[in-house]
Amino acid sequence: MSKVLAVLGATGQQGSSVVNYVLDDPELSQKYKIRAITRDLNSEKAKQLKDKVEVVQGDVLDRASLGTALTGAHTVFIMTTPGFGPDGLEVEFNTGKRIADVAVEKGVEYIIFSTLPSVTEMSGGKYTKIPQFDAKAKIEQYIRGLPVKSAFYCPANFMENFLSQPFLGPQPAPDGTWVMARNVSPKTQMPLIDAIGDSGKFVGAILAEPDKYEGKTFFAAAALYSLEEIAAIMSKATGKTVVYKQVSDEEFAKNLPAPFGDILVEGFKCQEEFGYFGPDAEKSIAWAAENARGKLSTFEEFLKAHPLRLE
Repeated sequence: MSKVLAVLGATGQQGSSVVNYVLDDPELSQKYKIRAITRDLNSEKAKQLKDKVEVVQGDVLDRASLGTALTGAHTVFIMTTPGFGPDGLEVEFNTGKRIADVAVEKGVEYIIFSTLPSVTEMSGGKYTKIPQFDAKAKIEQYIRGLPVKSAFYCPANFMENFLSQPFLGPQPAPDGTWVMARNVSPKTQMPLIDAIGDSGKFVGAILAEPDKYEGKTFFAAAALYSLEEIAAIMSKATGKTVVYKQVSDEEFAKNLPAPFGDILVEGFKCQEEFGYFGPDAEKSIAWAAENARGKLSTFEEFLKAHPLRLE
């Protein structure tokens, strides 16, 4: 009999990738019955999901609705939405704790959590303005202490962000070139992942062999790319001249919408100094890629499938 796999955030980038991967995989689609949990059953994406899987209402802020949504689930994929207010870390941590606690109360046997490294810890307290990372790291530690099996998916920078967040992409310059500006060296390395296309390949590996990967973290990326490499790949993909330019913290911040200023200024500084995943990133990324269930999209392949329009 199929085990119920409950997926939170099933209409988002990571959750939808997990849902589609499991449905398309001959083995996993037999092993698991998907239950998509969404706050709004009437959203367009939720309605589309209903054609493929069971969709139930569940509000992560409401313990009772979570309890109903998780009743009978064997495995749950949890992702939490970052908070951007002054108490963002505590709000996100409490949400993750609530979901995990209810899962354990309802007899869930396995939790897969979408985590991130603690920037404050990685930098020894030097960079403290990225609570979105610190909150997920804190939730991960909490889950590890619960009486339930668990594994962790830690995604890199999303390739999709270059398309969905234009302020991160190249900007037109007076000389006809396009400039991608950051406040760090062009040699700074960024791990990238096709979140929609490839998240399911990592989570799918855990679902296929949960005992093998219990307690493990998949540091999920196609590869590490320097910022100047990213600009060169964009040039080739678009046919436009895209160059990388290092600017001051102040100049970088002034072109960012609130509340991204401090977050991205410190975020890139931390990546330059300590790496996105911390020490041994190349080794961690290679292990995750080798164990992923399917070929990962390179940035070149991603831009071919999802063209970046510079006009």
